[in-house]
Amino acid sequence: MAKKRPQTKAKPQITDGEIPVVGAREPCPCGSGRRYKACHGRAAAHAVTELVHRPFEGITGECDWVALRELVPAATAELTLKDGLPEGVPSVTLATVLPMAWPALRRDDGSVLLGLQNDTASGDISRDLADTLLRALEAQPGTPVQGRRAPADGPRLQDLLAAGAPFEPVVHSGFEFWVPDAENASPEVTASLERANAAAIPTARLAGVDAAYWCETSEKNHLRWVMPHPEEQLLDALARLHAAGRSSLGEGTRLVGSFRAHGLTVPVWDLPSGMSADDVEKPAAEFAERLAAALAATEPLTADERRSRGGLTNRQVTLS
Repeated sequence: MAKKRPQTKAKPQITDGEIPVVGAREPCPCGSGRRYKACHGRAAAHAVTELVHRPFEGITGECDWVALRELVPAATAELTLKDGLPEGVPSVTLATVLPMAWPALRRDDGSVLLGLQNDTASGDISRDLADTLLRALEAQPGTPVQGRRAPADGPRLQDLLAAGAPFEPVVHSGFEFWVPDAENASPEVTASLERANAAAIPTARLAGVDAAYWCETSEKNHLRWVMPHPEEQLLDALARLHAAGRSSLGEGTRLVGSFRAHGLTVPVWDLPSGMSADDVEKPAAEFAERLAAALAATEPLTADERRSRGGLTNRQVTLS
């Protein structure tokens, strides 16, 4: 005679939204008998690691965010929080890089520096930065914030920053903005400051157009211009101008290709070594007018324009 199975009380049903996060190798709280990482933790892990192609979309100054993340050595920008500054936090400042590659720093006076060019633990830079920022706001004054994997359901920068608030990057020649009194900084910070300053490429943000950055190298100078237009539309417009001989920024300059970075396209020009940021202001403004007209064109590309487009596409480099 078959043995009767012992009667067990039915376990209460738990909805997905009620299941807490536990260690990856622990039993899943839903009662399935599987480990958390193989059950409800799988979706959470996927949500954290899935790549967000335009992490700064919807934030004021998206193009400048991309430039500061990928192209500019030393820059800062004041951030405005949606809910205002917490008590004891006089300011929140975005910085390209912080000493010792810290993700964030709560200064002695309570102000917060948030580093932008750090490695992130997930595929969503915005979520990682928001998590770092929230922890920095609660950190003890005078302490750095270490990196970690942000919760999959945590807020993003778009949830924390005030919509429409100005975003005005300030480009610096070095990293002295790290410390209020560089002469009395710790030996570790001083050494990090010296290394960073030695590696910084002279860079300037153009005043007449948005998100265009001039930089100086030993052989030639460059202009790297982060543009908000859809990639295919922008490449068509650049191809029209290139085929017509109107894609340069003046004598001795040349459109050499573009970067892809965080969902945006960044055309790059070679400039003569003697061409300063001030020298390129007027040619860049004139190019912006030519580009606007080319972006508005709707007729199919000609054979010459298609060849120009193919050349531009072949000279694209993906940064992120």
